[in-house]
Amino acid sequence: MAFSAKTPRILINPDHRNLLHPKPYSSKSLCFSNHRKVREISSTKPHQQLSVLNTASFNTQDPNSHLHLLCLHGRLQKALSYFNSMQELQIPLDEDAAVAMCGDLTRARLLFDKMTRRDRISWNAIISGYFENEECLKGIRLFFTMRERGVDPDLMTMTSVISACESLGDERLGREMHGYVIVTGMSDDVSVSNSLIQMYSSLGHWEAAEKVFDRMEWRDVVSWTAMISGYENNVLPDKAVDTYRTMEMQGFVPDEITLASVLSACACLGKLDMGIKLHELARRAGLISYIIVANTLIDMYSKCKCIEKALEVFHNIPDKDVISWTAIILGLRLNNRCFEALIFFRQMKLSLKPNSVTLVSVLSACARIGALMCGKEIHAYALRTGMGLEGFLPNALLDMYVRCGRMEPAWNQFNSQKKDVAAWNILLTGYAQRGQGTLAVEFFNRMLESNVYPDEITFITLLCACSKSGMVTEGLKCFHSMELEYGITPNLKHYACVVDLLGRAGQLEEAYEFILEMPIKPDPAIWGALLNACRIHRQVDLGEFAAQHIFESDTRSIGYYVLLCNFYADNGKWDEVAKVRKMMKDNELTIDPGCSWVEVKGKIHAFLSGDNFHPQINEIKAALEVIYEKMKLAGLDSPECDVINEVEASKAEIFCGHSERLGVAYGLINTAPGTPIWVTKNLYMCQSCHSTIKFISKIVRREISVRDTEQFHHFKDGVCSCGDVGILGKG
Repeated sequence: MAFSAKTPRILINPDHRNLLHPKPYSSKSLCFSNHRKVREISSTKPHQQLSVLNTASFNTQDPNSHLHLLCLHGRLQKALSYFNSMQELQIPLDEDAAVAMCGDLTRARLLFDKMTRRDRISWNAIISGYFENEECLKGIRLFFTMRERGVDPDLMTMTSVISACESLGDERLGREMHGYVIVTGMSDDVSVSNSLIQMYSSLGHWEAAEKVFDRMEWRDVVSWTAMISGYENNVLPDKAVDTYRTMEMQGFVPDEITLASVLSACACLGKLDMGIKLHELARRAGLISYIIVANTLIDMYSKCKCIEKALEVFHNIPDKDVISWTAIILGLRLNNRCFEALIFFRQMKLSLKPNSVTLVSVLSACARIGALMCGKEIHAYALRTGMGLEGFLPNALLDMYVRCGRMEPAWNQFNSQKKDVAAWNILLTGYAQRGQGTLAVEFFNRMLESNVYPDEITFITLLCACSKSGMVTEGLKCFHSMELEYGITPNLKHYACVVDLLGRAGQLEEAYEFILEMPIKPDPAIWGALLNACRIHRQVDLGEFAAQHIFESDTRSIGYYVLLCNFYADNGKWDEVAKVRKMMKDNELTIDPGCSWVEVKGKIHAFLSGDNFHPQINEIKAALEVIYEKMKLAGLDSPECDVINEVEASKAEIFCGHSERLGVAYGLINTAPGTPIWVTKNLYMCQSCHSTIKFISKIVRREISVRDTEQFHHFKDGVCSCGDVGILGKG
């Protein structure tokens, strides 16, 4: 189907790979034919023939308009009688009148079945009626009946039939229709070719769509847009951008659908400069007023880490829809502003009903900052509104419980939903984050016994779990089984996991040899895994060698600078730390300030490093001072003493920020004795904070959980579940 540039489009498709993927063709619009009307021209002279009729019962000026009015007023019996009179006089039925007769499809079909003569317009009208009412299968069946009766479809019906093949996902039928339009010469019509491009693209056959596009003698903006969107929907953003540039060079002016499609491609590729130019073009052309353009701009700016620009676009939308709110909520989440994402979600609910994609986006924010109660509220809302089983929502709920550290409700959710490979992978990730390699392997075996086939992500999480548990033999066995037993070719992430597995266990030489023997070129992540192992085991020369390889190809990722700073700091090479930090400054790279979140009585409280703005900051600091004094009395170095140590102080400043102490102290003074405290932070936990919280868990007899950027730390009676391994300054 050739679509109108002014037809509203759906931006978010909850079943698509990307939760904010522009989808210029909604499933509903696929069964509509909305391109130019094709009229039947009669050589007869209606006005001469009408004189025979009684003018009291027949409109002599415009029979089709009169018939149209009868249908619109629901006088279908009168319309039938009037239509029969028109047939007797051989007055052609125009398309507007025919479509009006299909307003009530059931009665229209009865009318159609009673017709003494059925011309092409009649057949096309009833077939189009089925398509417009989303009864595509019935429309297709009637289409074949029409052809059996020797009546040929018009262009409008043909494009609708092709679009119906897309809706039904019927590739065989689609190719049959393609053959038919070639034989009948209809493929020369631009609207038919546009429908073929869209059909093939939606079915994943972008090469076939490309062939149709290349063979077109002339194209309109819809042709270009269909091809650009087809590439973008088939995860070929580079081709989408290149096609748009060619379209511009040939003098075609994009419409709002074109811009939405190419902006989405820019978002995937991180092409901020091009996105800004498209934004300016949309503003000049007045296309920014189309909500699909504004929504896609929010998505593009968010993914390009320009959240302030995304917020600016959002606030300038006069009538925000669900997609607008969902886009900004996800954008805030992607830019680590999860606290704000939750605030926006609550604002949205005051005026609009969120859909399942919105809930998935906000659940991701809840998982990020450990907002369990908010996540539970969303879970209850999803069940109450019947969305609990929609799309990715069940797995998003599962992920939220796992990342919040609540394995019991996670298991309840897992047992109540469809157990696809993604669900198993999420629980495997939970075991990996806790360093529970043995449980992860047991769970993997259960997965196989349940006849669930593992995928690439399964082995990444399994290898991570083995790595953090020091299970080298089991990890290598899993790695080698990927291709031999499951036919999964290892990718760079799997190789990085093996390097980490060997390196953490102190087998640095084996890890380096493994890299040299890889069948594919190692990327910065693989050298980063080796550098981290060298940090743990203080291997300076090999670590510097790994760092050299990292920065040969990646000078923008902040994580590698942080890792290198940590590496030099652990080895006391402060001149090198200063050089790395200068490189970061020269490249305008900054580390996010330390931030921790704690949930108390259903409310999330955020604490930044050095925070002095919280209403209870004086009480929090007083509570910490009491703890520091008790540490001194117990013969332990308090965090105040650690500041004297240049190494620890600098590392804490760069990597930790101590914000989790504020969160723990707030929990202590605002919850009943014995209540567990759960804190989430955005950076690593330093050795000083780790020791402090171990001490707190012992003297107050509370369980305290801190999830840092890498793993969970569960403190109880002065002992941490990590075994003091993996914290900043430790192996």
